[in-house]
Amino acid sequence: MVFQVFKPGRHEAEIGVIGGSGLYDPGIIEEPVEVKVYTPYGEPSDYVIVGRVKGRRVAFLPRHGRGHRIPPHRINYRANIWALKMLGVKWVIAVSAVGSLRWDYKPGDFVVPDQFIDMTKKRDYTFFEGGTVAHVSMADPFCEHLRKYLIETGRELGITVHDRGTYICIEGPRFSTRAESRIWKDVFKADIIGMTLVPEVNLACEAQLCYATLAMVTDYDVWAEKPVTAEEVARVMAENVEKAKKLLYAVIPKLPSEPDKEYCSCCESLKYAVI
Repeated sequence: MVFQVFKPGRHEAEIGVIGGSGLYDPGIIEEPVEVKVYTPYGEPSDYVIVGRVKGRRVAFLPRHGRGHRIPPHRINYRANIWALKMLGVKWVIAVSAVGSLRWDYKPGDFVVPDQFIDMTKKRDYTFFEGGTVAHVSMADPFCEHLRKYLIETGRELGITVHDRGTYICIEGPRFSTRAESRIWKDVFKADIIGMTLVPEVNLACEAQLCYATLAMVTDYDVWAEKPVTAEEVARVMAENVEKAKKLLYAVIPKLPSEPDKEYCSCCESLKYAVI
């Protein structure tokens, strides 16, 4: 693979894919180039792989770095989102491994969440640290336009995709206690649990990117008190990653060159947010 330093006009992409646990190289990008992007916030998680998928310019970034080097609470989310914005990305599909908080969201299923609850504690949540203040609306945190494409394409491929779900994001890297897991399920009424959505989704909104999460269920969280082995999780993860690659390969060419503002306000999220 060719390595290059980012230069405006040479490495543009329309669509960004952030790979979660198990997805460190999508294997679907033609003519891939590894691009080193410098940002005001330091280094992104890894080099960005830029190339084509069915004629569309795509930028792929492994959230944890290749080899899963970076734990969730140490990911440089600001650098990652800034890098994709610099490359010209308009759409961001964020793939993520999650645990399930309900019996009918089974290991091997996919969820395209529409809401989230933030239980993280010490991350960098905004690009607006002073000078200019912005309060972006997160009432509807995900791009409905992009969610629709992911849901419909997944179902066309015969993949079980749940079209609603509340993602509770915990700090990590530890997993929940049984007591916490029961609270997330029974009190907060969350549906899936993970460690990486926040502040990635916040920052994508501030950057006016159309963002949606493709969550891959690997196991039931500990509320279920159903012992799960590392082998089982690894098997489901591998199967999910292959399904995610197929879905990405099918959905990427369907996305419009520009988001439709009739269905999506992500690209204008700062219109009424800056004070």
